[in-house]
Amino acid sequence: MKTKEIRQTNISELQKLLKDKKSKLGSLNFDLVGGKVKNIKEMREARKDIAKILTVLKENETSSSKAKQK
Repeated sequence: MKTKEIRQTNISELQKLLKDKKSKLGSLNFDLVGGKVKNIKEMREARKDIAKILTVLKENETSSSKAKQK
C-alpha cells in the first residue's frame, strides 16, 4: 500500500486497516513458526504498512492538536 493512498483515507478506515494488518502479521508469524510461510517478504510488507499507517495517524493527531492550540 502506498503512502499516498493511506493519506487519502479517513481516520476510522485507517484504524480498521491497522487492525487488519496487525492480525495478518500475527497469523503470518504463527504460520512462520509452523513452517507454512513460503514468502517472508509478506511479513516485511505488513510491518511496513503498519508503520506507514501509524505514521499517518500520528501526523493527523499532531496536526489536529496544533489546530486546537491556535
